Amino acid sequence: MPIFEYVCDDCGERYEQIVLSKSTKITCPKCDSGQHTVQLSVFAAPSNATKASNGGSSTSGAPSGGGCCGGACGCQ
Repeated sequence: MPIFEYVCDDCGERYEQIVLSKSTKITCPKCDSGQHTVQLSVFAAPSNATKASNGGSSTSGAPSGGGCCGGACGCQ
């Protein structure tokens, strides 16, 4: 099930909506407006730990730097 992110054109509220079909009515949860702009979604994917030269893991089990998008957008 795809999850889409929206910004309400009337009140500026940011929200997510599961869209099951093209006939799904999307309304703002704050003001109930049907006027919205679809936002570009950013998703997170786990990275594989690489082995350090001594054969051990180069990470300590913590996520690699950057959080949700790798840090390129400055969210961290």
